[in-house]
Amino acid sequence: MAAPTNKHARSESGEEKEDPGAAPYGNFINYYTFNPPENRLSLIPSKLLEDVGCQPDTEAVLLDVGCNSGDLSIALYKHLLQDQAPGDDSSKNIQLLGFDLDQDLIFRARNSNPFPQNIQFIPLDITREESHAELTSYLEKFGRSRFDLCSCFAVTMWVHLNHGDAALLTFLSRLASLCECLLLEAQPWKCYRSAARRLRKLGRSNFDHFKTLEIRGDMAAHAKEHLEKQCGMELVQSFGSTSWDRSLLLFKRR
Repeated sequence: MAAPTNKHARSESGEEKEDPGAAPYGNFINYYTFNPPENRLSLIPSKLLEDVGCQPDTEAVLLDVGCNSGDLSIALYKHLLQDQAPGDDSSKNIQLLGFDLDQDLIFRARNSNPFPQNIQFIPLDITREESHAELTSYLEKFGRSRFDLCSCFAVTMWVHLNHGDAALLTFLSRLASLCECLLLEAQPWKCYRSAARRLRKLGRSNFDHFKTLEIRGDMAAHAKEHLEKQCGMELVQSFGSTSWDRSLLLFKRR
């Protein structure tokens, strides 16, 4: 099935129209023009891989969930390399897989990828059962059962709004099962209200589950509780909040 695209946020000329927050799946066409990678990377230490236990002489395998057009994936890759000594040719020691449910965005990500030997982009809907098999198949190429680090920036709300409470918890459990460490940015509840309001302003139907969600309030706390109590992970560090008042939390497998 073709992934949904954000056609309603485009004018006839193809340019963004009015409010980019109207994308029902979070697949904004120009997302990084209003939330540039630096908003997150300024909080993340360049030696993050070392901090989570990755050895410099071994290959680190990373996953970026909901990568959009790939700008943040590529910037994160470069950010994690900047701690190397001048002349160190060890970039081959990081492999990053980014995925998004929007095939148009993945097409853009592939076309603008300057590191095709180290970064791959694929279309994938993480809420589908078969997605787990595709990701484990990628890991098998490196002789791994889990990613060293999974980054999930501002994806939880879209899974929650479009698929409901149970799907959100399943999503978090699936991510936890796929990685040793999880770098998570969960949108706060005020973002849910804004997303629903923007959708209504454009005359679109409301999110199917918005009014019936029982998981509400402090969304980062809810995610933390589930990951720690149900997924065998623990919060090891908070990198503070972005300029959009969203916490970046690092979880590690116990």
